[in-house]
Amino acid sequence: MPDDNGTVNSTDPVDLADKLGQFTEYWSPKVVGRLNDYEIKVVKLSGEFVWHSHANTDELFLIIKGELDIQMRDRTITLGPGQLFVVPRGVEHCPIARGEVHAVLIEPAGVVNTGDAGGPLTATYDDSLIT
Repeated sequence: MPDDNGTVNSTDPVDLADKLGQFTEYWSPKVVGRLNDYEIKVVKLSGEFVWHSHANTDELFLIIKGELDIQMRDRTITLGPGQLFVVPRGVEHCPIARGEVHAVLIEPAGVVNTGDAGGPLTATYDDSLIT
């Protein structure tokens, strides 16, 4: 459970499959842990997201299930299960899921999933599955 400062002091392991089974919506990351000033999130992806960038932070994608293309203006990276990629800060990118993809994201607390783009796919910041 989070303490008064919002820090998670749990000594219990986090079952990622269980956490991913607790929701159905796509492109809506859920916080499952915290590491210093970073949040560890799980997310389900399907179809194309929006072109966006994060001016002040890198973004890490770790694929658990499925295949994800990360389009950037100069190239496309394809990731499968067990692979990760870090999109450097400020780089415009557009994730495209081939079918349903399950992924882990690690990013500073408070990062908005749509970065500078905003729009209807912007997730609620405080969406947490921490118990």
